Amino acid sequence: MDKIFNNTEVAFALKSDTELDRAYFLFKMIASEPLVRIGTAVTNFALKAHLPVDGLIRATVFDHFCGGVNEMDCLSVVDKMYTKGVSSVLDYSVEGKEEEAQFDAALEMTLKTVEFAKERQAIPFAVFKPTGLGRLDLYTKVGEKQPLSEEEQAEWNKVKERFEIICKTAHSKDVALLIDAEESWMQDAADDLVEDMMRKYNKDKVIVFNTLQMYRWDRMDYLKALHERAKRDGFYIGMKLVRGAYMEKEHKRAEENGYPTPICASKQATDDNYNIAVDYMMQHIDRMAIFAGTHNEESSYKLMEMLKNNNIEIKDQRIWFGQLYGMSDNISYNLASHGYNVAKYLPFGPVRDVMPYLIRRAEENTSVAGQTSRELNLLKTERERRKNK
Repeated sequence: MDKIFNNTEVAFALKSDTELDRAYFLFKMIASEPLVRIGTAVTNFALKAHLPVDGLIRATVFDHFCGGVNEMDCLSVVDKMYTKGVSSVLDYSVEGKEEEAQFDAALEMTLKTVEFAKERQAIPFAVFKPTGLGRLDLYTKVGEKQPLSEEEQAEWNKVKERFEIICKTAHSKDVALLIDAEESWMQDAADDLVEDMMRKYNKDKVIVFNTLQMYRWDRMDYLKALHERAKRDGFYIGMKLVRGAYMEKEHKRAEENGYPTPICASKQATDDNYNIAVDYMMQHIDRMAIFAGTHNEESSYKLMEMLKNNNIEIKDQRIWFGQLYGMSDNISYNLASHGYNVAKYLPFGPVRDVMPYLIRRAEENTSVAGQTSRELNLLKTERERRKNK
């Protein structure tokens, strides 16, 4: 397999020199753990104190990692990326809300993005987070099979209703729907809900996708068990495969509560687990669809190799590669230039509401070994290439 991901001219074709410089500056900052810690603390303080920092945040980190403050705002980015064959997944990235009115607002926004996806070829998927539609603690309680009060039961019925409305709408409009995974302690309840939706709406093909975080050592067993149930009940399985983004939180809670960590023992074990899941799904691709959400070059090459070895068309709609906007452009744009199905997650929302998402991105980049230095090396290479033209 030719090493296609080193082509920086293709990777950064859409970036102006100014945007390239900004990206370089940002990843330089992110490369320093103390700077990320200080930056996070200062930003949180400024937002809590209602200091006028929106403009500064928007001009730097927000515009690099987000598509805009609302769905219309994202369209220029969507159209621009699509000129290079890269699709978009509009991701309403408002996190940590706890009130019914906010959950209803997230429901409305998700339905809007389903409509957007139906109307635009450049947006092949809609997406939502389970905790966008209900409280984390409620999912946890349901997942742990704890008894619910009458009030909590009514609240949980509302969560189920929101899931139903979104999945039913996506099915009726023939729009594929990605449902994100979150903390392990709330995931059992979300998994059960998503499986119900698959059973109902994936009868003829995949509409509803769940997400498997492969840094969890139990996920292959879950996938195999789900596959058995799907064969028995006659539905298709859609899965977004990711490594996972809550590692420190997971370790900390496991330690505090005295249970074994759900996270694989090493980075290598996570990588192996991820690749085994891709391989398993490819072996059963007649009943499955994969959205390979990865910033890992090796995993991407492996999937490309599998397509080739199994004589599967690279444009087969059951197989998508996905990366986050503002990261791993070398993977996204080079894959697209070779004809593969590629979609970037394009987060959007009011600047202040999207900050928890952005802070997580910065922390993740700092903690994933090699991620930031790879971005920096690629940006540096492209800046030099342009200078020497």
